[in-house]
This record gives sequence, C-alpha cells and structure tokens, in this order.
Amino acid sequence: MSIYDIKVQDINKNSVDLSDFRGKVLLIVNVASKCKCTPQYKGLQEMYDRLHPKGLEILGFPCDQFAHQEPGTNSEIIEFCDMQYNVTFPMFDKISVNGENSHVLYQYLKKEATGFLAHTSITWNFTKFLVDQNGKVIKRFAPVTSPAKIEAYLMENFFNDKDNRSAA
Repeated sequence: MSIYDIKVQDINKNSVDLSDFRGKVLLIVNVASKCKCTPQYKGLQEMYDRLHPKGLEILGFPCDQFAHQEPGTNSEIIEFCDMQYNVTFPMFDKISVNGENSHVLYQYLKKEATGFLAHTSITWNFTKFLVDQNGKVIKRFAPVTSPAKIEAYLMENFFNDKDNRSAA
C-alpha cells in the first residue's frame, strides 16, 4: 500500500484520490479551530503562499478528538478558516485520527512515522506529517513545531533552488 492508494473526501464531501498529489511534497495536518495551536493556520498559510509554487501542498484534516476543539460542521470550519486566516490550501472532511474509527490515511501515516518514543497515536491537534514527492512519509512533526521551523526544513531539504533534492 502507498499513500497514493488512499482516497479522502474534501471539505465539500467530494472524493479525492491522494494520487492527484503525486510529485508534490505534502504536509498533512490534523487541524482544529479552538486549539492553542490554531494560530498556526497563519504560518501554514504563509508557508503555503511561498512554497506552493515550488511544489508544496498542505492538506488540512479537521479533527474533533482532542478536548472537543473542532465542534463545527464542515461549512463552519471552512468559514472560520477563510474569515480568520484566509486559508487557501486544501481542506478536507472532518475525520478521526485515533481509535477504531481512525481514517485509513491516519492509520497509514502513524504506521510510517511514529512519534516520540515510537508512540503511534496522534497526541494532539496540529500534528504534521511530511511526505516527499515520491509518496514516502519521511517525518512527523509535533503539534508545537512551528510552521516557520518546518519551512526552514523544507527549504533545506526540498526547495533548495540549487539542487531540489529529496530529503532522506
């Protein structure tokens, strides 16, 4: 199985094949509107504005599994993202990232990149997974890792104009 074999639903409930993102660097994030990390939307959008033309896609997956921090409907979520942070990166249907109802995407991501001390569960909103241009999950970032730090990593490992190499 590859990440490109997985289908998800966008925030409007349209089916999306992750194979549509083949050749792109992906940052997959479980997001929430009422979390202490919610202001990261601003940094994520700024990073998207700068790096999307170079091949970055940020995929936001709302999740309400942590202290009921994403209680809204999909339409409320997208309105919040638009009004508060002018989010233009792709947003998807609200999902579960842990437990028996964990979406197959997150089952896959957690298996491919464990967290601290090899912990597989997602610990909080704004956990971020980095997938290279070939579909390989290469890194998992903690919820508190800032978009600026991730952008520096991406610039060093993916979007260096001199050689645009893939990170290992």
